[in-house]
Amino acid sequence: MIDEERLGQRFATLARIDSESRSEAVIAKVLEKELTDLGATVVFDEAGAKVNGDCGNLVAAFKGNIDVDPVMLSGHMDTVVPGKGVKVIFEDGVFRSDGTTILGSDDKSALAVILEVMQVIKDNNLPCPPVEVVMTVCEEQGLLGAKNLDCSGLKSKFGYILDAVDTRGIVNRAPAANKISAKIYGRAAHAGSSPENGISAIYAASCAIAKLELGRIDQETTCNLGLISGGAATNIVPEYVEIHGEARSHDPAKLDKVTQGIVSTFKNTMAELQAGGDGLPRVEMIVKNDFPHTNIPEDHMVIKLAQKAAANLGTHLVCKTSGGAADANIFFGKGIAAGVIGTGMTDVHTLKESIALKDMVSCAELVLEILQIHATGKAAV
Repeated sequence: MIDEERLGQRFATLARIDSESRSEAVIAKVLEKELTDLGATVVFDEAGAKVNGDCGNLVAAFKGNIDVDPVMLSGHMDTVVPGKGVKVIFEDGVFRSDGTTILGSDDKSALAVILEVMQVIKDNNLPCPPVEVVMTVCEEQGLLGAKNLDCSGLKSKFGYILDAVDTRGIVNRAPAANKISAKIYGRAAHAGSSPENGISAIYAASCAIAKLELGRIDQETTCNLGLISGGAATNIVPEYVEIHGEARSHDPAKLDKVTQGIVSTFKNTMAELQAGGDGLPRVEMIVKNDFPHTNIPEDHMVIKLAQKAAANLGTHLVCKTSGGAADANIFFGKGIAAGVIGTGMTDVHTLKESIALKDMVSCAELVLEILQIHATGKAAV
């Protein structure tokens, strides 16, 4: 039932629309019209103002024609840079850019697939559950659209986010993360004439970092310090330095333990280095939860429904664990169990990004089958 040519044309059209993060208004208007023409009621929230963007999250509601629980389908409208002036090339069944920009299959392939599925349902008058389509902004900037989405207006308690590579997998586990910052204060002095009068913030920071266990802590937990800045010149003892990092874990208790370990290491090290009575060096630690974890049991309806749909289509869908995050993490924290399924996008965030049309078709067939099974308990004809 999926119209391969129409799906490809939809994707190419969307890929050509500039929609770098915080500049999604143009593509949002195109999507609003398409979704409205398909019979949905479309609204935008206030997330745009909260993220300093030109557009809020798009939420489209399809009433459906079967009285069952509603299903959420989601993808994000924004792309990474460089994403302006994308020239779409289609050769041998594969979409690419001309190599000067990203393609934008992350995540415009999702938007095209969702539109195609709802088009097929409308054109063929198929059974359809209530469907809530959520297209977020600023996903690439730290899931900001989803973070600022008021989910109280959504009725769905489960759904699917189309934002992964593997069309034969469903991500049901992803880690939580904390952002961790250390601001270290020392004392400036001339590094040539009176270095003994200074207290190097960089040296103090180095002493603390040397005591930390970084990288992979265990199979569920990682830790990284990724940014460091400070100092004014080579002839000045640096009085200030900032360090920014993160910790991730699938186990909230482990995440808390690693985070507190980092905090205590920096604080204890500063205390050990203090020699005078002015309390230097000293550190200010800032910890902020970045996103919650996703942990959907394999016997959950969202998994079983997708696996049954895959089986009906003659394939297998396996549960997968991710080390990264998606809007699904935010939805899970807000009470919506959303499995992440793949559209076939490859080499995302690079100039080599590509996607095969057949993979988008496979994803669309899976989503359509999921909706048909949920609506009727039977396979689509």
